[in-house]
Amino acid sequence: MVALQAATGADVVTGTRYAPGGGVAGWGARRKLTSRGANLLAQLLLRPGVSDLTGSFRLYKADLLRTLVAATRATGYAWQMEVAVRAVRSGARVAELPITFVDRVYGASKLGGAEVTLFLRGLATLFFTT
Repeated sequence: MVALQAATGADVVTGTRYAPGGGVAGWGARRKLTSRGANLLAQLLLRPGVSDLTGSFRLYKADLLRTLVAATRATGYAWQMEVAVRAVRSGARVAELPITFVDRVYGASKLGGAEVTLFLRGLATLFFTT
């Protein structure tokens, strides 16, 4: 990520599972479908300018990140979406790096009905406020 930032001068480098060469390992069909569906919905509503809005591997220039964090109001899943959307809408240059996300070895995903509800609420809030 650091090398791509240096080579491109990007303000944000984001790891994406959804660009050619990216993907996931260790997920079942349901988890893949949920992730793809969430990203598709976010793409349709927010037009974020990045292919993986729910991914969390990102590198920001420090000054930009400070500005974005100060302006961001969302929490949870919506926080990372809002920061990315605000970055793109502020004119930040974004570079994407394909990644393969490997599922955790220990612990369990907290993705359930409550998390899906929080995601949808956050997405709706961002749609109307950004």
